[in-house]
Amino acid sequence: MKIKVTLPDGSVREYEQGATAMDVARSISEGLARNVLSARVNDEVRDANRPLPGDCTLSLLTWNDADGKATLWHSSAHLMAEAIEALYPGTKFGIGPPIENGFYYDIDLGAKVIGDGDFAGIEAKMKELASRKLSFERKEVGKADAIAYFKEKGDEYKLELLEGLNDGEITFYTQGNFTDLCRGPHIPDTGFIKAMKVMSVAGAYWRGDEKRKQLTRLYGITFPKQKELDEYLVLLEEAKKRDHRKLGKELDLFTFSEKVGAGLPLWLPKGAALRERLINFMKEAQEKSGYVQVATPHIALKQLYVTSGHFEKYGKDSFQPMNTPQDGELFMLKPMNCPHHCEIFASRPRSYKDLPLRLAEFGTVYRYEQSGELHGLARVRGFTQDDAHLFCRPDQVKEEFMKVIDLVLLVLRALNFENFEAQVSLRDKEDRSKYIGSDENWVRAEQAIIDAAAASGLKTTVEYGEAAFYGPKLDFMVRDALGRKWQLGTIRWTTTCPSVSNWNTWAATMLATVR
Repeated sequence: MKIKVTLPDGSVREYEQGATAMDVARSISEGLARNVLSARVNDEVRDANRPLPGDCTLSLLTWNDADGKATLWHSSAHLMAEAIEALYPGTKFGIGPPIENGFYYDIDLGAKVIGDGDFAGIEAKMKELASRKLSFERKEVGKADAIAYFKEKGDEYKLELLEGLNDGEITFYTQGNFTDLCRGPHIPDTGFIKAMKVMSVAGAYWRGDEKRKQLTRLYGITFPKQKELDEYLVLLEEAKKRDHRKLGKELDLFTFSEKVGAGLPLWLPKGAALRERLINFMKEAQEKSGYVQVATPHIALKQLYVTSGHFEKYGKDSFQPMNTPQDGELFMLKPMNCPHHCEIFASRPRSYKDLPLRLAEFGTVYRYEQSGELHGLARVRGFTQDDAHLFCRPDQVKEEFMKVIDLVLLVLRALNFENFEAQVSLRDKEDRSKYIGSDENWVRAEQAIIDAAAASGLKTTVEYGEAAFYGPKLDFMVRDALGRKWQLGTIRWTTTCPSVSNWNTWAATMLATVR
């Protein structure tokens, strides 16, 4: 019996059992097949050479698709790992994922050290291996066999990763002489990788735990054409000229002090004036949209964040609780404003006639970022959020969401940010255990976001599993003059508000967080 494959244009084609996405591509055009890197089968991105599971929907992914790029960069991480293993025998490997621009691999070189002077040799080896057009072969492996393989190889990092996996969940990918524990997907063969560049080297604690061993993190990027790599390197030079850390120093806007602490910016007179001007602009826009300003302390009792659920989720990324002269009393530097605003809402009885209530604050919050992740003003330990919380009835959700979208668009356009994308972040389709709130409220909030974005004319992408634990959200991803993407706004809809002790007395209320 043949299988039916539904393509993005709605057309349906029939193929023999065992056909692959690459077979489908070839049946359409040999030119298309030469550019297919992977495929989205139903909702899963898979190897283009992997047999289709039966009747399915199929999208063929190329370099022009985000998932296609990610597949090539994931495979490039494996290619770089093979080159490193050939050049530095005995290297142990952690993880090697694709990132927004390229990929990295965390490696343990033992007593060896890799520096800038070694990059050219690694690139040359990668180029040599890529030219061999090595196929990426997928193999399902039992847990016992996987453990035996990495024990013989002496790679404790892969053995640790195997601890959380079960039979039926483990796959190996092999290209040339390199085999890795990996879910995939991968490109058909290394020949698709034409240009490569090792970008930088840094230290990274294993699994992000500063109590664990520090590994070597090697960053790289690849392209299907040398011209594209050349253009990217020119773009990087332009980015260096526009680096906000460089401009901040030259324009006398802000500084940092070791005595004050890493990641805690000091605003100089010119920078403070610019900052105040932006705040005043935003306050005026908020007030015209019906928001009222509030102010909350820089510290609060730890229990506030335990009750809200934030401590369980984000406590490890916060500054640790501090003692007071009173035994057992623990305060925290404020890592977020949400619970404080919920307490303001709960400070007196509210009628449905009081809704919507829109609270806004330029609240300074503190989060403990690891020193290696700090980056100028883009990644700090203390920052001021343009933060607002909007309380409304369920029947007001869509209308209020559209008003918030209008406010975000007003700000983006005022600052000439015309090139942006809107991402709808929803719950994981399968695992609902990590989310709080009733299913009814989640469904209502998710649909309200989708409907409001559509009614506002926003072009959106949908990402499942990217919602916050307390509700779905709409993220605005803005591209700067050099095409780099930044998240400059988010609207999160909270399906419940556990930080407020009397939540059950007004359980019909829903909460939006606007940043």
